[in-house]
Formats: sequence, structure tokens, C-alpha cells
Amino acid sequence: MKWVVIGGLAAGLLDISFACIYWALARDVPAERILQSVASGVLGKESYKGGWATASLGLALHFLMTLAMAAAYYLAARRAPALWREPLAWGAAYGLFLYALMNFVVVPLSRAAVSGPRNDLWTWLGVAAHVLLVGIPIALAVRRQNSSR
Repeated sequence: MKWVVIGGLAAGLLDISFACIYWALARDVPAERILQSVASGVLGKESYKGGWATASLGLALHFLMTLAMAAAYYLAARRAPALWREPLAWGAAYGLFLYALMNFVVVPLSRAAVSGPRNDLWTWLGVAAHVLLVGIPIALAVRRQNSSR
């Protein structure tokens, strides 16, 4: 399971770094606020009043989600070996699936005050980030996990 954890942590680090860098450059939004927006899924608007305490919660929740994403891919790959044998194609597909799941199911069902995806640069970069920075790293890590058994 070492590589599954590494994949989940790598995807989490890449994804949250991308979001923090994008919003810092696009609108001068600090990392604390980005992390609080993750925590808002649980705490609602109150997360923005909690400073680094709620930002830390957001970071922990973010990594919990990416670790769960990696574990889910690993479990699926045990039943469907193509998932680890062809990590680029299936990882890209998994990234698209995760983008849709997060934006059309998880976030709308959460307490986050978000209107949903828009047809703008952030949306398209978010799709690309989920493919390149989340789905593919997870699939590559699962491939490594399976080849080390």
C-alpha cells in the first residue's frame, strides 16, 4: 500500500499547489483562503472566519479525499488490471471522472457556498489539473504498487 499512499499524497500536493498558485496569480487570493474553501464543504461560510485553524482542516480534508481517491483506484485496479497496465489512459479517464464527481456531486451536496462549475479558464484548467495532476499520478502509483507485489 506504500505506493497507493504516495500516489494519494502526490495527487493532493500537486492539486492543492495548482489551486493556490492559480488563485494567487489570478486574483491575489492567499493560500489560507483556498484551504478554508475546502473546509467550507464541512463548515460552510464559518470556515472563512477560522484563520489557519480552518485552513489546516481544509488541508487535512483535501489529503483525506486524495488518499481515498487513490485507494478507490487501487481497489478497482485489482479487479480490472487494465487500470494499472495502462495508467496514462485510465488515469486520465479517472481524472475526468473525479472532476465530475467533485463538481457535480460532492461540492453541491456539501455546505460550500459554490454555484458550481462555470465555462471559464478556471474550469478548463481544473479539468486539465484533475487529469494531469490527480488521475494520472494516482494511476502511475497504483501501477508501481502492482509491479512491486
